Amino acid sequence: MIFLNTINGVLWSYVLIVVLLVSGVYFTFALKFSNITQIKEMFRVMMEKGNGKGVSPFQAFCISAGSKVGTGSLAGVALAISVGGPGSIFWMWVLALVAGSLSLVENTLAQIYKKKKDGIFIGGPAYYMEMGMNKKYLGIAFSILITVTYGFIFNAVQANTITVAFENAYGMSRLHGAIILTILTGAIIYGGVSRIAKVSEIIVPVMGVFYLLVAIFIVLKNITMLPDVFSLIMTNAFSANAAMGGTLGVIIMEGIKRGLFSNEAGMGSTPNAGASASTNHPFKQGLVQTLGVYVTTLAICSATAFIILFSGILGKTNAQGIALTQEAITHEIGIFGKIFLIICIFLFAFSSIIGNYYYGVVNIAYTENKKLLKPFKILALTMVFWGAIKDAPFVWAMADLFMAFMALFNIYAITKLRKPAQEAVLHYLSERKKGKDPVFTKNVLSNPQGVESWDEKGEISL
Repeated sequence: MIFLNTINGVLWSYVLIVVLLVSGVYFTFALKFSNITQIKEMFRVMMEKGNGKGVSPFQAFCISAGSKVGTGSLAGVALAISVGGPGSIFWMWVLALVAGSLSLVENTLAQIYKKKKDGIFIGGPAYYMEMGMNKKYLGIAFSILITVTYGFIFNAVQANTITVAFENAYGMSRLHGAIILTILTGAIIYGGVSRIAKVSEIIVPVMGVFYLLVAIFIVLKNITMLPDVFSLIMTNAFSANAAMGGTLGVIIMEGIKRGLFSNEAGMGSTPNAGASASTNHPFKQGLVQTLGVYVTTLAICSATAFIILFSGILGKTNAQGIALTQEAITHEIGIFGKIFLIICIFLFAFSSIIGNYYYGVVNIAYTENKKLLKPFKILALTMVFWGAIKDAPFVWAMADLFMAFMALFNIYAITKLRKPAQEAVLHYLSERKKGKDPVFTKNVLSNPQGVESWDEKGEISL
């Protein structure tokens, strides 16, 4: 555990924060601030109907959102506030806006370099590393890394949060919770990718809306605290010696670390879902998946932060992580809040398990070795069980380590492939400015080498 914390300290204090912010700012300028100016377009594109084949843009959004809107939005935010103080929320917001450009690029590239296989589109960093960079060995390495990170490590975190929350709320044995959760996960993942898309499409919007409504109610209930809460966030965000939380470095690090765990911008995870959508322009999925970054951090994560801060219990309890969120919502709306949050925790984390598993399947497919799928399913279920009974600090430390490796690996790739991404984005913006519905062909690119699913007429039909 000491070894893990030492490595994480170096990566997050000196390496990853700089890489995320510098690359995010670079792409923000290179893409003409599309991550900020095209928010209205993101909503419009998300609601477009697909061509009836493959995964719709909305389903692709829900799969990736199902992965993002998980424990990072409840336990992660509470952990950031516990360790870094309220100011960490401000740095979550900063990361979301800046790193939104990374999401635009990685998901646009996933669409450009996607493939057709078994009647669906598949893609992601492993594919654009091979097809765009002509470096298959990097693709294989990343496919292994993301499969381990999401299929195993991150799912252990999600399972851990579920069983810890049920233990805190009702004294339920974590072993019993692990058994039940493993059985439920198995029932879903053995149903196939189509079932994953359908389950995510139902769960994600419903749970997100209800959670936001509860947060809004708590804010309105304590509306007189609004100036004090925002003052606390902003003051703590730049405080060298925070009254609650750590030093300024800890505040920034916790905000960015937990923000990245929640929204996954630049990590190379959401492109696996983004590539599956059927669309007439790659940048459309860049827009849709970036909206997921904002929904996760600016809406869901902020909702958790406001529930905690407006409850007034911060500094009056020793609770941390998910237990802090549980105490805050119970303090505000009583037994109903306790029951409601347990349901949210289960649905948020369970939908993340489903989405994470999907990322693993896509990258197993990349290896073209179908024999790996069966042991992957067994190991994925084993890690759900292991995470459910393991101590939380160790599970989170493992997640931080693998998350850092993924982000560094993927940001290197999208930086090398910045030219085709930029050409696709600028083509879309130019066509929309003319009032057209942009149609992408590989001829838009100055170098279309490696592009398979887009001919001279547009996306190749399934």
